[in-house]
Amino acid sequence: MSDGGPPLLRRWRRPSATWLIAALCMAGGWATAAEPAAIPSDIVAFQRDIVPGVLAARPCDAKHWRQIEPAVHHLALQHADRLAALPAADRVAALARLADVIDRVRSRVRDQPVLAVGRHVIGLLDPDKGLGPKEVTTIAEAYGGTTIVFKKDEEGETLESVAAAFLAAVHDAAAGTAPTTIVVLGHGLPTEIQSYHIPFERLADALLDGGASRAGQGRALDLGDLVLVCDDCFSADFTINLLGCLEARGRDRDLTIASLPVCIAGTNRDRYGLADFGEKFVPHFWKDVIELYFVRRPRPQAVVLRNFFENVDNMMYGYGRAPIMDGTSITGWRLVDPALVQDPAVFVPLDDAEVTELRTILGLDADAPLPRWLDIG
Repeated sequence: MSDGGPPLLRRWRRPSATWLIAALCMAGGWATAAEPAAIPSDIVAFQRDIVPGVLAARPCDAKHWRQIEPAVHHLALQHADRLAALPAADRVAALARLADVIDRVRSRVRDQPVLAVGRHVIGLLDPDKGLGPKEVTTIAEAYGGTTIVFKKDEEGETLESVAAAFLAAVHDAAAGTAPTTIVVLGHGLPTEIQSYHIPFERLADALLDGGASRAGQGRALDLGDLVLVCDDCFSADFTINLLGCLEARGRDRDLTIASLPVCIAGTNRDRYGLADFGEKFVPHFWKDVIELYFVRRPRPQAVVLRNFFENVDNMMYGYGRAPIMDGTSITGWRLVDPALVQDPAVFVPLDDAEVTELRTILGLDADAPLPRWLDIG
């Protein structure tokens, strides 16, 4: 845990060095060369030079565009070479179509339950901080779910024994038929759940092994009823590595994956997870989830995916930014402290038609490799 923040606001523990994951990206099929100038890697340059043209071609409510803009930018960066080869007008049209795909996928998955009656919740909590099982059990059970929480707090337990028990529960969830949400609150790195030293490869194997046992011989694995929520540092980077590993190891094992799991990252790419310290230690992302869907009334019947990529995302936008007011209306935002910005992201599996449409927009061959998941903001 760093001591560099204000008295009641400190960062999750930072890694000892900047993590470069270019090799992992290459393994997952993502470009690592410098992006062509046609798609600026810097979000400010993208907003200045590219977004006005996209919004002219595809008008969008400012608040909604704010929620999907990072996803459009990251998708464009993944395919910057293809987009850079297009004439400027065609490039703008392609970016507008990519935004359309993101919005249609958001509409398709918006009502998928995350906390609901009959939904099992598995929690993994950092062993050293003031997180207790009630951080997970109280909100999950309020919506009719069942829970099991793992945290090293008993004599005789080790980080490895708790990690092994957690992974066994994940395996069983992937092998079973009960829809399950997995909530991880703790320290993180792009390559592992740092609190328990669980590499993304090990979590991927638990999911694949469980899914394969449920599917049986010759049947496709369907992990689409699993939701993984990570509120820790670099959780989007960890998620991208996990999803890429699931696809790569699935291919290596000749497994067909009908659907990847849904993943919710409390921090976006290259971002630290932050927490308040007072009477209780509460990570910002999960704190806002509890505030919106446990403390406030009336509660919805279930907490679904759109509650995260709309309401929670909107609440998180205020970290590191201040509103620009016109009377009682917010007309915009100004950046106050970039270090406090988290901007969570939601990653969802794509169906065959959506993959085909992305290939068409990008001018890719019908059999060109393409990740079967999408960041939808």
